[in-house]
Amino acid sequence: MKLKEGFITHVTGNEQIMVSAGNTKFSGLVKSNETAGFIVDCLKSDTTEKEIIEKMLERYDAPEDVISEDVKMVLEKLRSIGAIDE
Repeated sequence: MKLKEGFITHVTGNEQIMVSAGNTKFSGLVKSNETAGFIVDCLKSDTTEKEIIEKMLERYDAPEDVISEDVKMVLEKLRSIGAIDE
């Protein structure tokens, strides 16, 4: 899976902002905290949910089940706005 072409991200402070700049169903702005921004960054290249979880385990000091739930939640929200190519 990968972030769909047409979505642009920008980091400002501790937030990542993502906007639709192309031919997408979603037209709006998504503000993400650092953790969700990290997940979005992982999606800039082809990856899997498992690979994202592994990268987050390396970066964050949190239990795997908590990270796994966070990843699932962010991916679900991104899917709901059509931001992910599967």
